[in-house]
Order: sequence, then structure tokens, then C-alpha cells
Amino acid sequence: MKVSTILLAATSAASVSAVSLFSSGGGGQAVINEDWKVPGDNPLYYCADPKEYLLDIKNVDLSPNPPVPGEKLSIIAKGDFKKEVEEGSKTHLIVKYNKYITLINQDADTCETVKKADLECPLKKGEMKFSKDVDIPAQVPPGTYTVDAEVKTKDGELVTCLKAEVSFHR
Repeated sequence: MKVSTILLAATSAASVSAVSLFSSGGGGQAVINEDWKVPGDNPLYYCADPKEYLLDIKNVDLSPNPPVPGEKLSIIAKGDFKKEVEEGSKTHLIVKYNKYITLINQDADTCETVKKADLECPLKKGEMKFSKDVDIPAQVPPGTYTVDAEVKTKDGELVTCLKAEVSFHR
């Protein structure tokens, strides 16, 4: 659970904190639109067409991709904010294990979340670059983790919405 939260916080910070509810298909399975792949070497997808988002993600690169338990994960990201994201913005985060077991379903203060990634609010209009290394604990239970995050300004404007699926094996 902590791994997914850290991965989300770091990646989200790069994208300004990021990812929303999965669109559902039959049986609660995630629906992934390959046209909405986030540029770079990562498992991230937009929840919908990102043209209306306040954050234009240029790229997010993870190394290694996919992350490996017991190894360091390096995250490098770049994007452009169409406007400043101020205090009061919220991130809705859902983390599931093997698609059906909800580990996290909560709202968080985006500015508190990005502090974990060494960023501060307000997130200024214009280009943002981000680089962070995180340690992935060796004890991550094997399985598939889905992460959804949706970030909105204090006025309810959609900053970004991303989803990811990462599998850990023994």
C-alpha cells in the first residue's frame, strides 16, 4: 500500500498529483484507451481525453519500468500547467490490489501530497520538471495494483486524471 502511495505521490506531483477513477467495463475491469497513454516509459494512462486538463504532461519516465520490489525507482517527468494550482486543490486516490480489494479510497490535499515529492504549492503556471528516487520495499506482496487519481483545483477544475496498473511478481 505504501509503495503505491509513494509511486502515486511522486508521479502525481510530476503531473501535479494525478489519477482518477477507472472507467468500468464488465465485471469492474479497468478500461484502458491506448490513445490516452501518457508519453514516456511508464504504465500511466489518462482517464479521458486530456485536452481539457490544466496539466499538459510532456513525459513521465520510470526506471525500472515496471518497478521492482527491493530496488530504487527513479521518476523523471515534465509538463506544463495552463494555470497556477493553488492551496485547496484535492486529489482523490484509489488503490486496489488484484483489481477487487480496495486498499485506499481517500481524498487528500494535493499540496500536502506534492510536498512528499519535494514540491510546493502553488504549482506555478508554465513548465515544471520533476525528478525523484524512491525505494520500493522488498516486502511488496505479489499481485497487480491499480492506482487511480483525479486532481482538481479548489474551484473544481480538472488538473489531471491518471490511472496505472503495476504487477509485482515473486
